[in-house]
Amino acid sequence: MKILISADMEGATGVTWPADVLPGTPQWERCRSMFTSDVNAAVLGFFDGGADEVLVNEAHWSMRNLLLERLDERTEMLTGRHKALSMVEGVQHGDVDGIAFIGYHAGAGMEGVLAHTYLANQLTGVWLNDVRASEGLLNAHVVAEYGVPVVLVTGDDVACEDALGYAPEARKVAVKDHVSRYAAVCRTPARTAADIRAAAKEAAALAVRHEPVGGGPFTLAMEFDAEHLAAAATVVPGVAQVGERKVAYTHETMFEAIRTFKAVTTIVSAAVEEQYG
Repeated sequence: MKILISADMEGATGVTWPADVLPGTPQWERCRSMFTSDVNAAVLGFFDGGADEVLVNEAHWSMRNLLLERLDERTEMLTGRHKALSMVEGVQHGDVDGIAFIGYHAGAGMEGVLAHTYLANQLTGVWLNDVRASEGLLNAHVVAEYGVPVVLVTGDDVACEDALGYAPEARKVAVKDHVSRYAAVCRTPARTAADIRAAAKEAAALAVRHEPVGGGPFTLAMEFDAEHLAAAATVVPGVAQVGERKVAYTHETMFEAIRTFKAVTTIVSAAVEEQYG
């Protein structure tokens, strides 16, 4: 049994503030340890549950945040940027039986600690076939095309509630309870590690590959906080402006849809001015 862990940071234990997740800040350095603790707890739990292999895919910001030297020696870690499937890289090779979303969060325009979708604040909403979408929902549709179930989700309580919509059978662990975008009631790392490990052990039983699920066509709509960002996004072929601050496009597969999404967010990031957005 092989498990893939997609590891994001905003939903990690103790994280509530931008500086907690921005590489290079003292707070990020501190929170890296708690992020690593969450991921390692999942690793240990999956091995407890009978996994033969666990691959951790770094999925936050620079994708160079986890402390490799603190992970269980049986695991391997994929770190660094510019990967074909970004947050779920590794799922496409046909050898993954289940995936865990560790440190996930709610989507742009939703309540939740540090809620966003790919871009920290330029996106005010993302919809997949008219359903408001988080990164978890988008990635769940991607991995479904490879027959891989989502078996575990950790993050704040809002992220766990969101996961009920895209992975109802997956085990969920809330490491903190949302108070506001920048505040939460947090559990200690010792407590969350124990909870995550226990949930991962149970989740291993759900790691059974199934027939690939298509479900296309997929229409993604993206709303930005400024009109010029929507205009910039239309540089990507197939992306059309459908409102003053909104664009949309349609693809037959989520593989194509998520790669276009990545292209749009990359271009929009480059169009943001430091002071005026």
